[in-house]
Amino acid sequence: MRVIAECNSTESVWALVENQEIIEKVGTNGFNPFIQSRREISHTIRLELPDTFFKRRWEHVHIYGSGCSTAERKKLVELSAVAQFKTPVTVESNLLGVARGLLGENAGIACILSAGSNSCQYNGSEIVNKVRSLGFILGDEGSGSSLGRLLVSDCLKGLAPQEISSAFYEKYQITPEEVMDMVFSGRQAHIWLSKYSNFLNEHLDNDYVNQLVRTEFKRFFERNIFQYEYEKYPVSIVGNVACLFEQTLREVAHELGVEIGKIEASSLDGLIKYHSQEK
Repeated sequence: MRVIAECNSTESVWALVENQEIIEKVGTNGFNPFIQSRREISHTIRLELPDTFFKRRWEHVHIYGSGCSTAERKKLVELSAVAQFKTPVTVESNLLGVARGLLGENAGIACILSAGSNSCQYNGSEIVNKVRSLGFILGDEGSGSSLGRLLVSDCLKGLAPQEISSAFYEKYQITPEEVMDMVFSGRQAHIWLSKYSNFLNEHLDNDYVNQLVRTEFKRFFERNIFQYEYEKYPVSIVGNVACLFEQTLREVAHELGVEIGKIEASSLDGLIKYHSQEK
C-alpha cells in the first residue's frame, strides 16, 4: 500500500491506496516549504491526518507539493514526512504531479491554474521544458491571485464600473485600508487575492469582467504556452480556476490556435493510476 498526496499552499489531499483502489482519502491544510518550516509541515502532517495513516510502514509515500522545485525544498518536506510516516518518501514538484496525473505516460503540455499558475512540457515521464511561473508579483498569469489583483486594483483606483465596485464592497464588507493591510502585511496575500476569482465568475456576464478574465487568460497563453510546442501537443490543465472558467478558457485558447485537452479539478486519480503501474 502507498500514500499519495497532492499538496498546495492552501490545501492537501492524501490518499491511502492499494493498487488503484483508494482505501481512505483525507484533506488537510496545505503547506509550502518556501513559507513554512520543517516543524510546521511536520505538525500539519501528524496532527491533521487520522491515525490510520500512521498505523504501519507503507510501501512508499509520494508527495507532490507546491514549492518543491529545488533539492533543498524537497529535502525539507521529505524529512518532515519521514519523521511521521517512518516510510520511504519521495517528494516532487506539484507540477510534475499534475503532468503525470493528467498525461500519464503520454507527452504533452500540463498546466496549473489555481491560486497560482504554472506550466511545463512533459515527455511521458519527466518535465523537459518549463517556463518560470515567477509568483503573483512577477508572473502567475491567469491565476486566481492575478485575477483577484486586477479586480481589487481597479476597484481601489476607481477604474472598475460603479456597479462592479459597489457589488464588490457590499459582498465582502471590506474597506480600501483593510485591503492594503491584507496585501502588504500577510505572508500569503496571493491566496487572499485568489478568492476574488469567485466574484468575477459570478459577474462574468458583465462586459468589464468578461474582458478582464479573457485578457488575463490570453496573457497566460502568450507568456507561457507559446514557449512550448503547443502546435504539436494539446494543453491539459488542472485547478479550480480552470474549472471555474472552463468555457471562457477554451474559447480564448481556440481564438489563439491552442488545443485544450483535459481540464480537471485534481490530478490525484491520474497519479494513483500512474503509480499503480510501478513495480
